[in-house]
Amino acid sequence: MTAPAPRLRTRFTELFGVEHPIIQGGMQWVGRAGLVAAVAESGALGFLTALTQPTPEDLVKEILRTRDLTDRPFGVNLTILPTINPPPYAEYRQAIIESGVRIVETAGSMPAEHLEVFRPAGVKVIHKCTSVRHALKAEALGVDAVSIDGFECAGHPGEDDIPGLVLIPAATRALSIPVVASGGFADARGLVAALALGADGVNMGTRFLCTEEAPVHRRIKEQIVAATEHDTELIFRPLRNTARVARNAVSQEVVRRLDAGAEFAEVRELVAGVRGRSVYENGDPEAGIWSVGMCQGLIDDIPTVDALVSRIVAEAVDLIAGRLASAVS
Repeated sequence: MTAPAPRLRTRFTELFGVEHPIIQGGMQWVGRAGLVAAVAESGALGFLTALTQPTPEDLVKEILRTRDLTDRPFGVNLTILPTINPPPYAEYRQAIIESGVRIVETAGSMPAEHLEVFRPAGVKVIHKCTSVRHALKAEALGVDAVSIDGFECAGHPGEDDIPGLVLIPAATRALSIPVVASGGFADARGLVAALALGADGVNMGTRFLCTEEAPVHRRIKEQIVAATEHDTELIFRPLRNTARVARNAVSQEVVRRLDAGAEFAEVRELVAGVRGRSVYENGDPEAGIWSVGMCQGLIDDIPTVDALVSRIVAEAVDLIAGRLASAVS
């Protein structure tokens, strides 16, 4: 009889009922049924991105499509956007609850309004933060876990510029709930390092973006493989809404204009979401702004999700039981 493969058991895996301490967090235009189901089937935790779906009714359909592909746990990401015309959050929340989803990842502003609805319905909430002070506030509000984003991450790293090597242990020292480390994670070394820093798991976006099942044009995945850790750009710094995106002519022009004193209205067309979506769909990396993290410098292949997760876990176990254990005399 073949022995079962070793597992990494943490507070995160126990609380959320998954096999591996690995999350595929919400990614706009990318967190769809095919990818999320593949992540769930691998034993990790995947998140559909609610606002990728045009309406709450479309989200219900995407949840059903995911359930057709897997019977394992998965969640939904609901990002709280600072916008003049906010999405119908109440309707998205109700769609999540009525669809029987029991795990939600929130991001953006504080999740108080979401918790008031999700907690009575038995939904567990992971809130993404970029600082210890925000994580402590989320814990006080009653979230079940936090995902702490270091400066290396794709998307919005906050304005403190604290890298994960400092931010993660600072957060795990201060919090009593499980902490998921985010930003810069792409392989087994990162997972083992995060566990050593006190985290209960890792959240990977860019690494899952570069898998066979990600609904992204092959040329974009090949661009990630070819890129280095230097090939990102920080936009919106003067607006104190920093975002890490791929370095291309568009992102460099946004930086140039804002550094010269331009207002957001003067770059609005360059950063339009429809242009970013076209990058993923049509495969032209110069067509718009698209999110990618510094960890792209660690990515050199485009595996299936199952092969990726299996490899990371197996190599992490070998690192812990082999190299690290042998260092103790």
